Amino acid sequence: MTKSGVEGAGLAGSIRGVLASDVPASLVVFLVAVPLCMGIALASGAPIMSGLIAGVVGGLVVGLLGGAPLLVSGPAAGLAVMVFGFITELGFAVTCAAVAAAGLVQMALGGLKVARTALAISPAVIHGMLAGIGILIVLGQLHIVLGGSPQANAWENLRQLPPQLSELHGPATILGLLTIGLLVLWQVMPKSRLKQLPGPLVAVVGASAAAAVWGADVKRVELAGDFFSSLQLPSLPQGHWGAFAVAVLSLALVASAESLLSAVATDKMHTGPRANLDRELFAQGLANTVSGLLGGLPITGVIVRSAANIAAGGKTRVSAVLHGVWMLLFVTLLASLLGLVPLTVLAGLLVFVGAKLVNVHHIQELRRRGELSVYVVTVAGVVGINLLAGIALGLAVAVARLLWQLGKVQVHVKKDGEVHQVRVGGALTFVGVPKLSAALAQVPMGAQVELELAVETLDHSGYEALDSWYQTHRKTGGHVRMEPLEELWQRKGGRAPSLSPTPVSPSHSLSAEGAR
Repeated sequence: MTKSGVEGAGLAGSIRGVLASDVPASLVVFLVAVPLCMGIALASGAPIMSGLIAGVVGGLVVGLLGGAPLLVSGPAAGLAVMVFGFITELGFAVTCAAVAAAGLVQMALGGLKVARTALAISPAVIHGMLAGIGILIVLGQLHIVLGGSPQANAWENLRQLPPQLSELHGPATILGLLTIGLLVLWQVMPKSRLKQLPGPLVAVVGASAAAAVWGADVKRVELAGDFFSSLQLPSLPQGHWGAFAVAVLSLALVASAESLLSAVATDKMHTGPRANLDRELFAQGLANTVSGLLGGLPITGVIVRSAANIAAGGKTRVSAVLHGVWMLLFVTLLASLLGLVPLTVLAGLLVFVGAKLVNVHHIQELRRRGELSVYVVTVAGVVGINLLAGIALGLAVAVARLLWQLGKVQVHVKKDGEVHQVRVGGALTFVGVPKLSAALAQVPMGAQVELELAVETLDHSGYEALDSWYQTHRKTGGHVRMEPLEELWQRKGGRAPSLSPTPVSPSHSLSAEGAR
């Protein structure tokens, strides 16, 4: 066979592979994304079409240009509460401008190649943020399921729940609960060919069909027009520039963190090419700028849709791009079908999605790692105050916990005959230097000392404190047996604390004076 024939066969095989894997996967993701895009728009207090616009842009722009080929992007529940607040304060058109500007910030961050710094944020803060958002979504959307309207904040939603329960609106409540029931049933149902259908699609279509057969008098999705007639230009604020700047930076930072963490999580689900995080961040920014300019919601990488993509057999970025194509075709040709969907059905879907954001596995994992306090404070801040306050409080507790960990130096002084035995363990950093100095002050001048250094971490302040004490003790006539500090510094200096300490064996201790 000629070289051109071999290349042609390889191309044909590649095309067949895409048809066999990525096209079916794209259809699955499309069926998952449509109801979620609509529901997130509802939770954001935005026009339903704005969620679909974001879904189309996320699929086409990020799918083509992103650095994580199997990551699927679109509007995410994690930003719904934030967007709802901005729309309430600034209006929808100004919020769209903030989305577009946030995209420019993301592109700048991607161009500066700082994407990996977002991974320095404590996972406990991210999980707490998402859990808090999930609780807010559940509290707000429950009112729609029960036939009412969501209140301004979590406390009002809680306070109004009892009267809402006492005045149930029959059809709306039944349809909302039916949606939730179908989603729960789909999750626990044994694997079968039927279960290959996406749960959100089954729940929304099933409950909408029940509403149509029943002839239920409930509010349904209202679209101002088709996809192209729904496009609207953003507008800059008339005053309120401070609030606008806060919206831009908040959207940029939260969307970036969620997208990058989703990209990292997606990498763990497949064995294909690893994510280029800077390229991904730039593509997410470009998508947000395009979405904001077209009147769409903010976009992030979404782990639920990405997991569905990989589970359905997606192998390349083609599946993410095609899901955007299918969405575009659907909202331009068949948008009238969306008018059959009751709002209470979308609210039921959001209650389920919001509850899933409170991940029990994450809570158990954080508890084992001792980071549950960071998670709880973040959740309480997000629910009780607002999203930014919750993140700030969570980060503050995470930093305080880190400082406490770095200050966990253990110094034990014991006299054995004429020899003072000193053992230093834990993390010897600047935070623990006062404790070290106080303990070493117990050793009399001129005494013989055996100093065992079993530290997990040693920073420059700890090194200087040990060296200063050693020099002073030697000059006053004392004798110290210890491991040479230079060797310890080479092994331990600048290293992060180890989860499983590896103490230095006393048998390896050398005479510092002899080493010098």
